[in-house]
Amino acid sequence: MKRVERVVGAVVGSAVGDALGAPFEFGPEGAFSARFSGPGHGGEMCGGGGWEPGEATDDTQMAVLVAESLLERGGLDLPDMFGRFRRWAAADPKDIGLQTEDVLTSGMPWDRAASAHFEVNQRAAGNGALMRASTSAVHFARAGQAATLDAARRIAALTHGDRAAWEGTAVFHELIRVALADENPLQALPDTLALVHPDHWQRFGTVLAADWHPDLATEFNGAVWPCLGSAVWAVRTTDSFEGALRAAVDLGGDTDTVAAVTGGLAGARYGPDAIPVRWTEPLHVPLPGFGGRVLRLAELVDLAQRLGS
Repeated sequence: MKRVERVVGAVVGSAVGDALGAPFEFGPEGAFSARFSGPGHGGEMCGGGGWEPGEATDDTQMAVLVAESLLERGGLDLPDMFGRFRRWAAADPKDIGLQTEDVLTSGMPWDRAASAHFEVNQRAAGNGALMRASTSAVHFARAGQAATLDAARRIAALTHGDRAAWEGTAVFHELIRVALADENPLQALPDTLALVHPDHWQRFGTVLAADWHPDLATEFNGAVWPCLGSAVWAVRTTDSFEGALRAAVDLGGDTDTVAAVTGGLAGARYGPDAIPVRWTEPLHVPLPGFGGRVLRLAELVDLAQRLGS
């Protein structure tokens, strides 16, 4: 498979997972399979819970903002990226994480807002930076391991002051980089874990272990550790893009983000041809605050190709 195919698979796969999981967010385990009994059933992009069929949430909306900043600014421009986030947050998106909203609406400068929030709350290890990481992961992959890890942490730190969120985003970036190099990211997990900051190695080592199951999670999967661990579990225990996404959404809880992270990993592994057409046809990404723009599959593919070139 060509590298560009894996790039498109990662970006489109993440968006598909986001839209597929959105109607089931905060629902019970097994709700997806209870409604759609098996692979190839059809109708899974059902909408609901305030979402249109195929409509992507804040996960993909922020990933697109990351991508467009990287492309239009010719690289990592953190003040510009934060400004786009802030503009989007001010436009009343349908969904925005509580912590992300607090940071983006605080009025504080880009390099202080997240750290100030963390200083007050002492809790900022949500998955809100991980959820938007597919586009930056494919963009920085060509620059090598050190560059992609550094970019992941810096972008995560725009909204999350807890280093745990940085490390989870960095692990995802590295797994995508490995997959784009036509290697198995699951086999690279031991080496990837060695790159995690020592203060956070134990938690990530636990949830990324081969014998870990999401039922063993000690936090809700809206936290970065079980979210990433659940995505890796879904890819590890299935053998197709569709199977991985079904497993991810069936976990319940923060289904859009767990499925978005799963979709990024599975898309990079299996490529875009493995993503069901019935899932990509209705896919669309509104961008509140940006002139009513709505990106569809062709625009996402173009965005991914430009990011990965």
